[in-house]
Order: sequence, then structure tokens, then C-alpha cells
Amino acid sequence: MIGRTFPCVKSEVTPERAVGSRPTATPWALRGASTSRRRALLGAGLATAAALGGAALGAAPASAAGITARRPSTPEEALSTLAAGNRRWRAYRERHPDESPAVRQSLTSGQHPFAVVLGCIDSRVPPELVFDQGLGDLITVRSAGEVLDEAVLGSVAYGVLELGIPLVVVLGHQSCGAVRAAVEADLSGERLPAHIQYLADQIRPNIDRGKEGDARIDATIDANIRAVRSRLAAEPDLAAKIGSGGLAVVGARYELTTQAVHRIV
Repeated sequence: MIGRTFPCVKSEVTPERAVGSRPTATPWALRGASTSRRRALLGAGLATAAALGGAALGAAPASAAGITARRPSTPEEALSTLAAGNRRWRAYRERHPDESPAVRQSLTSGQHPFAVVLGCIDSRVPPELVFDQGLGDLITVRSAGEVLDEAVLGSVAYGVLELGIPLVVVLGHQSCGAVRAAVEADLSGERLPAHIQYLADQIRPNIDRGKEGDARIDATIDANIRAVRSRLAAEPDLAAKIGSGGLAVVGARYELTTQAVHRIV
């Protein structure tokens, strides 16, 4: 079972990666090859990518230049990887993995992300940083208040259905400005400017009117995460993946005061 809090999740896979590298237990096939072999493989991969003009939408995730990229393949392993990264982040021991020249080069011909993170646009909550992940690791989709529309739904579905990603995280956060704006507009009856009103309209059904003041805003942040998570999990194509055990859609919240991510159930 996937643990309720990110910090407490344990798994046999503990991907504490160094900068630009993968864990020893799950190496890339390229590691250990000679310099000439590496160059030949990379050159062949780039030539193939150029000849094909890029991967087709429906293609399976390509191996990069002959590299078999090992990644978390189950929801539990993916969640454990994110938990480990968040532990590093809040301990100020970030590794900034998968940024090396070799990784950058390999990603020109394919990608192998292991999680979709649907988060808020807030500049204080960039998923790659709070989970200490690097290039090619995450598909990040961001909208104010994690609001769903067709573009957001399509982006999440692409990660799951086309790239075979086993985990979707709906990541809300403490002191969400979009939620605050929706709650305050609901109280005042005033309309927000331009397209911001659309965001408030989407968040309004999730407002927790059983609380007052800042407590209402805080409770609504959690309620909004749950509602978005539930809607995603009910999407037929995603629900089928969940039913077969190949996908988990979880809610989580990032605390600005502690830098910790914890589950919202």
C-alpha cells in the first residue's frame, strides 16, 4: 500500500541519485561503456532521431540512443522516489540529478518520466525542486489552484497513456493565492478580473464553508486537492489503469513553512 505521507513511504527501491546519475541498483546500460562506444551510441541515436523527425504521438517511450533508462515502474516505487527527493530538499541536501551532459544528450531521442505532477503555478512550488528531480524525470502540468480544463486533462492523460507513467500527483500547497481569491470572491460576491473568474468558479464548489477566516482557506486547499484528485481518478482511461494496478492518482500538499510534502486523503 502506498503510504499516507511522502516522508514515511518505504520501498525496496531507494533512488538516492547523485548529480547526473542513476542509482547503482538501476544503472543505465550506457554506464561502463568505453568513450568511443558512448560516442557511437549517441551519434547513432541522434541520427535516427533526425531521420524520423521525432517520435510519433502514439509511440511507446523510446530508449535514448541505445540506453535502457531504468526508472520506477510501479506507483509505489514512483512515490518512494519522490519521497526520497523531498527529504533531500527539506534537509538542504539536494542532488539535482539527471543534469549531466551525458543525460542531456541522451534525452534528445527519448524520455522516460516516472511521474506526472499536476501543481499550482505558484513560483514557490516548482515540482522538480521540491522533489529534487532532474531532466526527463517528471511531466509537470501547472495551473492556478490545480484547476482542470481540457488542456490540463489532455496533458495528464498524455503522460499516463502515451508515456506509460505509473503515478499522478495532484500537488496543492499552503497559502494558495488562487484558493484565497476564490474564497474571498465567494464571500464578497465581487467578480474577479478577466479569466481569473474562471479559476474561482472552478474552485468555488470545493470551498469549506464550515470554517471561517484563514481556516476556511486552509481547509479549502485540502478540499480542492481531493476534488481534483477524484475527478482525475474518475476519468475512464485513467480509471482503467488504476483498476489494473498500473496507476495511482494521489493528492498531496506542500507546506511552505517546512518544505515537506504530505499526502491528502
